[in-house]
Amino acid sequence: MPDQLLEDHPLKSRMDLPGMSLLEHLEELRRRIIWSIVGIGIGFLACWHYAEIIYGYVQRPVTAALEANHMPTKLVYLNPTEPFELFIKTGIVAGIFLASPFVLYQVWMFISPGLYRNEKKYVVPFLFSTVALFLAGGFFGYKLVFPEALTFLIEQGKQFQPMITVSEYTDLFLAVILGLGIVFELPIIIFFLALFGIVDAGFLWRNARYAILIIFFLAAILTPTTDILNMCIFAAPMVILFFFSIGIAWFVHPKRRNRKKAA
Repeated sequence: MPDQLLEDHPLKSRMDLPGMSLLEHLEELRRRIIWSIVGIGIGFLACWHYAEIIYGYVQRPVTAALEANHMPTKLVYLNPTEPFELFIKTGIVAGIFLASPFVLYQVWMFISPGLYRNEKKYVVPFLFSTVALFLAGGFFGYKLVFPEALTFLIEQGKQFQPMITVSEYTDLFLAVILGLGIVFELPIIIFFLALFGIVDAGFLWRNARYAILIIFFLAAILTPTTDILNMCIFAAPMVILFFFSIGIAWFVHPKRRNRKKAA
């Protein structure tokens, strides 16, 4: 019986697929990374000319928070190279968002050799959903999480004169926006884990309490403030995405698909 279960396991079936050696996988990974870097580089060049305009949008949250507390809104720099480095960082991150469809397509091309032919039809939903979730995470951070965090932080220190440097502010902004963009890819990660039979909906549901604990732990680390409200704002979409991922796992798990075929 154990041997039969092993034979029926989806991972065992996938290992039987004609595939590449370890060196070929590493070579393919290197190729996809190079193409991704090239795509981001082209995106950076396309955004570099508009870096100053893009930074105007980056600066809006802190400007609004400072104005709300009747403080000077002009940021400062301590090193002559900081403004140039600032526009470089802004151009790179804007380039990442611009090139995200191409980069995520490279991810798909690296994963697809391990999929069955009928599973490769997911390429369009994969690209659409990953790009949409990445952009949604960045937008959520820009419109809600980051402004709320800045308002809280500046209100806590309103008895002092702020001297916010462009470099430190930009690093904080990019960490929150990119971090949320990556966090919003959770349903895609669960999708592939379930597709390969590594996890199923029952396992995720039984361990939901531990997942929520981990989510709040990550939110406490990633959120730029220490108050519970902002941590909850940061964690709420992650919890929603986790329960949404349970539905995805139920839908794509091999056992359910096999039962559907048998019926």
